[in-house]
Amino acid sequence: MAIGEPASVVAVGALLGEGPVWNPRESALWFVDIKGYRIHRFDPAAGALDSWDAPAQPGWVLPAEDGGFVVGLQGGIHRFDPATGAFTAIAPVEADRPGNRLNDACTDGQGRIWLGSMDDAEEADTGRIYRFENGRLVDPGLPPVCITNGPAISPDGRTLYHVDTLGRRVWACALAQDGRLGAPRLFAEIGDREGYPDGPTVDSEGHVWIGLFAGWAARRYAPDGALVETVHFPVANVTKLAFGGDDLKTVYATTAAKGLSADERERQPLAGNLFSFRVDVPGVPVTPARTEAA
Repeated sequence: MAIGEPASVVAVGALLGEGPVWNPRESALWFVDIKGYRIHRFDPAAGALDSWDAPAQPGWVLPAEDGGFVVGLQGGIHRFDPATGAFTAIAPVEADRPGNRLNDACTDGQGRIWLGSMDDAEEADTGRIYRFENGRLVDPGLPPVCITNGPAISPDGRTLYHVDTLGRRVWACALAQDGRLGAPRLFAEIGDREGYPDGPTVDSEGHVWIGLFAGWAARRYAPDGALVETVHFPVANVTKLAFGGDDLKTVYATTAAKGLSADERERQPLAGNLFSFRVDVPGVPVTPARTEAA
């Protein structure tokens, strides 16, 4: 598979860029800066970046079935209206855990939102994976970890991948049509000196792409867990990838300046920017999120 070299496409300088998602309705990429309390929209045709302030840490943004957007803020799921910049609460998440925040999400082929939480202090195993469907939040019973990332869903909808970032492990679970999950099995493990697995996404061949925080790279794993490609970046913290463009062969990658010393920032002037590169294998179209009861 031919892979292009990653290049910075827009200077964001995000503290913690995350959650890139391609919205085909407007041919634009949406993403967040969690620690910067910002939501961003990048129009590659115009080379333009639009930004909105968030009232709490935004973990992710997803296109919604009704044409709007859904955002995971610390404390709950919200509708977001770019025209006004307004956020409207849909459902609380972990109101009893004020030290947690939301971190990463995706939709499955039915438009259900799969989302994760984490300990904002990055110390306690209080992070969980949830499913939001028919207007309610469901805990599918996965073991808690400190920092969740993902989930991501295989193209056939039968496997869910989720990441234990501090444990440096990527897990896979069988996913039933009704949303039930099978027992987790180890999919991939990252070595101690290779960084931390961050956000996952999948391509149309069922391969899993993982950004590496503090790893200077992103990796592509085959469905059997074998490492098949590594893409190197000029910045250390690669957080998550998303497929975009009309052919879904342009990969966008969010990055982060979080945790870098002043000297490291000087040596990584592109840290926190949005990057892109081209691939031969396209991604999978994102199903808009359903927020209403069926």
